[in-house]
Amino acid sequence: MATDLQVTTNKLNNKETQLTVKVPVEKIQKQVESRIGQVAKTAKIDGFRKGKVPMSHIRAQYGAGIQQEVINDVIRDTVFEAIKEEDIRAVGMPNIDDVKLEDDFLVYQATVEIFPEIDVQGVSDIEVERQSATVSDEDVDTMIENLQKQRQEFAEKDGAADEGDQVIFDFEGSIDGEKFEGGSAEDFKLVLGSNQMIPGFEDGIKGMKAGDEKTIEVTFPEDYQAENLAGKQAQFKINVKKVEESKLPEINDEFLELFGVKEGGIDKLKADVRKNMEREIKNAARNQVKQAAFDALLEKNEFDVPSAMLEQEIDRQRSMMMQRFAQQFGAAADSFNKDMLPNELFEDQALRAARLGIIVARLIDTNNFEVDQDRVEAFIKEAAENYEDPEEVIEYYTNDKQQRANIESVVLEDQVVDYLIAQGKVTDKEVSYQDLLAAQQQAM
Repeated sequence: MATDLQVTTNKLNNKETQLTVKVPVEKIQKQVESRIGQVAKTAKIDGFRKGKVPMSHIRAQYGAGIQQEVINDVIRDTVFEAIKEEDIRAVGMPNIDDVKLEDDFLVYQATVEIFPEIDVQGVSDIEVERQSATVSDEDVDTMIENLQKQRQEFAEKDGAADEGDQVIFDFEGSIDGEKFEGGSAEDFKLVLGSNQMIPGFEDGIKGMKAGDEKTIEVTFPEDYQAENLAGKQAQFKINVKKVEESKLPEINDEFLELFGVKEGGIDKLKADVRKNMEREIKNAARNQVKQAAFDALLEKNEFDVPSAMLEQEIDRQRSMMMQRFAQQFGAAADSFNKDMLPNELFEDQALRAARLGIIVARLIDTNNFEVDQDRVEAFIKEAAENYEDPEEVIEYYTNDKQQRANIESVVLEDQVVDYLIAQGKVTDKEVSYQDLLAAQQQAM
């Protein structure tokens, strides 16, 4: 920090602080003279050789511009020094105004948004439902059946289409006799029971055979994503071309090896599946109670968020969505421009996330929480069990500072949740494995 810098602060409100910064003019003059000297070495002015232009000419032609450049650079350098010196938790870039030369000082004001200082309310009054689940033998059997279905094949059959069959058909949709965009397709494949189509569509196809034609009538849901179709009654002309029945693969040595089981047979596969499912519900239960606790706390703490924080969170969520598009659609996602995702799509969720970040940070500060390194090690070890070489994963997370910092952040957040649970009112509820996972998937 420059010892000759003078700074005074004025907290405007819970979101902004204004700094008045005074920089000795002498500091600016020295830099101006230095730059004028540099320009004089290379400046070209008619009637003078390069490097021989009188300083008076240089000052007359370049002095004002050089001085403004120096002032801009000095402000840029000193404003962050001032923020640091005053121990201000700034959010975003400062806004500079009222720049003037006053007596022997350059004086300017910097208004900066600050990390809100709040008193977290209602910690002891929050009510949280904590869900738990166990993995039953039936759950394991269902999961193994799902693994079979993922590798199922379909063979043509002569009979009527039923639940689980795949139907290949053409359809043509209309509303009040008028076709609508996206309402028609040829050689469309649909597994009955997949709930891929709007309610009533699959039921209308059940019982049809190859070569059958009929028109079914269905109603689009009121909350359908295409507003022009929401709540509308539509007619679909169906032409079934083929009905195929599912053929699940046998659970033999070849099938078991697909999941890394070379010894122990079906019992070993079931044990592995159960272990993975138990890990899933443990994570789902942790996320469920975390979300429940945070939701309860957010209801009791509403406050304004600095616009810079909100913008940063919107940008973060937009980037995450773009990454999901890239993962889901591959190269096709390249044609998707982030400008197609306006801020309005993310504002509510971004506001929630920003408020929650402020609340959690405040709880950590006021309670002097420090990350539990034993929990960090346990977290890393548990995560590594999902990989073929756990020791390599453990070493990676242990030695990579950024990755370890990310895990420490998650663990510290879990510690905050433990604190909230201990302070609040908790109701335990046993739910099924499927319900616990489904609830978490909807919340994502």
